[in-house]
Amino acid sequence: MHSKKRIEIIVEAPVLNRLTDLLDRLDATGYTVVPVLGGRGRGGSWSREGLATEAGRMVMVIVVTGEERLDAILTPVFGLVTRQIGIVTVSDVMVMRPEHF
Repeated sequence: MHSKKRIEIIVEAPVLNRLTDLLDRLDATGYTVVPVLGGRGRGGSWSREGLATEAGRMVMVIVVTGEERLDAILTPVFGLVTRQIGIVTVSDVMVMRPEHF
């Protein structure tokens, strides 16, 4: 097993293309996009149920990278997310095939 960093970025769906374009320009080796169904935050509970458009819907983008690339990815991502509704978290993960990251 090999140690890596997992970055989870939760943003409103309309920001997704800007975020994935940014990750592509930063040469992130890959990412996964997952719909977020609901949650609770500072503003209370929310749900995507009943939303007719992408506005207000949230997605999570997951990036796994080496620690040496972490700051190069986080700094510009934070610059994008800080102007939007969003959350960025970083955690330690173990991977079996480090060459994929």
